[in-house]
Amino acid sequence: MNNQQLLQIIQKKSYFSKHNKVLIAVSGGFDSMALLHFLYAYQSVLDISIAIAHVNHHQRLASKEEEDYLKEWATTHDIPIYISHFKGVFSEEKARNHRYAFFKQVMLEQGYTALVTAHHADDQAETIFMKLLRGSRLIHLAGMKERQTFADGELIRPFLTLNKKELPHVFHFEDASNLENNFLRNRIRNQYLPTLQKENPKLSHHLVETGKEITLLKEALQSLTSQINIEDCQIFLSQDAAVQYFLLQNYLEQFEALNLSKEQFEEVLHIIKTKANYTHHLKNNYYLLKDYQRFTIKKIDLKTDSQSLKKVLEYGNNVTIGHYRFSFSKQPSGIPLTSLSPITLRHRKQGDSIKLGSHTKKIRRLFIDGKYSFLERQNAIIGEQDGLIIFVMVGGDTYLRNHSNNDIMIATLHIEKTKE
Repeated sequence: MNNQQLLQIIQKKSYFSKHNKVLIAVSGGFDSMALLHFLYAYQSVLDISIAIAHVNHHQRLASKEEEDYLKEWATTHDIPIYISHFKGVFSEEKARNHRYAFFKQVMLEQGYTALVTAHHADDQAETIFMKLLRGSRLIHLAGMKERQTFADGELIRPFLTLNKKELPHVFHFEDASNLENNFLRNRIRNQYLPTLQKENPKLSHHLVETGKEITLLKEALQSLTSQINIEDCQIFLSQDAAVQYFLLQNYLEQFEALNLSKEQFEEVLHIIKTKANYTHHLKNNYYLLKDYQRFTIKKIDLKTDSQSLKKVLEYGNNVTIGHYRFSFSKQPSGIPLTSLSPITLRHRKQGDSIKLGSHTKKIRRLFIDGKYSFLERQNAIIGEQDGLIIFVMVGGDTYLRNHSNNDIMIATLHIEKTKE
């Protein structure tokens, strides 16, 4: 395929219609150098300005030579270049995480709205085959997307529908490690797919087409179920079991760092079906929060959340917490108090209890009986004075400590909701 044909494909798909500053991920290998030379040659036609992002992984003797070459090329062609060095124990996953964290940082700091990588159809076939080997769920066999949200812009793969042999030939560095079979992807590329292609020469093509069909299936599911409020337990549980299964898979797709195993997914589905008021840790500080009406998944640092609130309210002063202002004075209205001692405003602690009527009740039991959700319990505000809990605010309700008939009220605590 010549450059003009390639240009027509890229223009037809309008990859860069919303982008001006474009960051190109360049390793120095065949694919990325083909991408760099192509976008450099046609940047005026595509109305873009380009820059290079290169990561030196320090895994080969040629790494320094490649970095130096790209620096010189960028200087000669007056193109900005950003370079990062991988440190630590190398693994494919760590290296990938490092690369994309670096790309994101450059985009955000320098104002690039598109990151472009040179992934092609052969890479796509390898990716789908790798996922099959690892037992990935059907929804994940769609493979890589031609474009997806990344940083404050997009990650674009303009070569993804092209085979490697269709890319323009330019100067590049040969990575000898690609011929070694220490990593799974290399074994797939060098051994597994070539062997299987003896049975069916179009295997890679079929893998890519399977990925496309799964992508269409996902899009159809989203279109048909767009009006379903999946977090509403009554609505979710009223669906057929098969619909529940794929609705939940689709819902989990929005949490990129979650990536649950099949077993973890089944556990989440079981909890939604069988538990009432329940909190379940998933991974990476993500929690499944289930109450009587709804479920949701949130990223929560429990230690930080539980210890973050502790404010002392002195007599004659006021403090604001969230959308509430607490005033300690002798106002005619408010919660009557028998002491002028400072009031501590905090979250619940283990063992907390409050006197309600003629009996004392554990705050934990109060929350359970009130059927308050996990987040409502986490955000509940406790007022403590002279070692006693004088009020509990949770889920829009306020519980007050019961006073005896002999208590003399000398002040009030006024709670006012501020504008949101």
